[in-house]
Amino acid sequence: MIKAIFYKEWIKMRWFCFVAALFLAGFTAYALLRVQRVITFKGAAHIWQVMLEKEVVLIDLLQYLPVLLGILTALVQFVPEMAQKRLKLTLHLPFPQRRMILLMTGTGLAALVVLYAAQTFALWAYFRAVLAPELVARILLTALPWYLAGLTLYPLTAWVCLEPTWRRRIADMLVAAGVCRIFFLSESPQAYDGMLPWLCALLLCVLFFPLLSVHRFKQGCQD
Repeated sequence: MIKAIFYKEWIKMRWFCFVAALFLAGFTAYALLRVQRVITFKGAAHIWQVMLEKEVVLIDLLQYLPVLLGILTALVQFVPEMAQKRLKLTLHLPFPQRRMILLMTGTGLAALVVLYAAQTFALWAYFRAVLAPELVARILLTALPWYLAGLTLYPLTAWVCLEPTWRRRIADMLVAAGVCRIFFLSESPQAYDGMLPWLCALLLCVLFFPLLSVHRFKQGCQD
């Protein structure tokens, strides 16, 4: 049954994952080409100077991509479940319901982790050739909260999608927007280093939010 659940989710997500990978690769390549253009005309020393004096991380263009992908992944997975009334059938399968929902969200999270890891590796592989290790670490640590934001917004979006009533769904959207804002309060490099454990704890908490909507669905809550 577990393999069947993973396969069902993969069928829903396979084309989206392919498009998302191309989308992410395109933006990443564009961001790195911008950096390479500066290096070609002004040299790598100029990049070092800009990073140290102006506190930039060179990949600001990628800041909101993880959040966008997290939201879209949840929409691709769970909007059909509600729009086509599949959730009721899914919950009647001979399998623990909570575990099933967690496996479904786990599939989406795994896809996001793979995409984010691939992008992080590409950034690391490029910057390690032109920057000092300390500056590479600065770039990646600055980007880490962006990825955590994407992973956090995924279950929050699933929570919204699975909610059976629109009034509660709107309230959930406001909560999700507030949580998202936490990850983008500062644009300074490594501003969130001290908060990373708390952001990870927040992510762990919201992983179970979709279960709340499923519980309300089972209770028969409707508009």
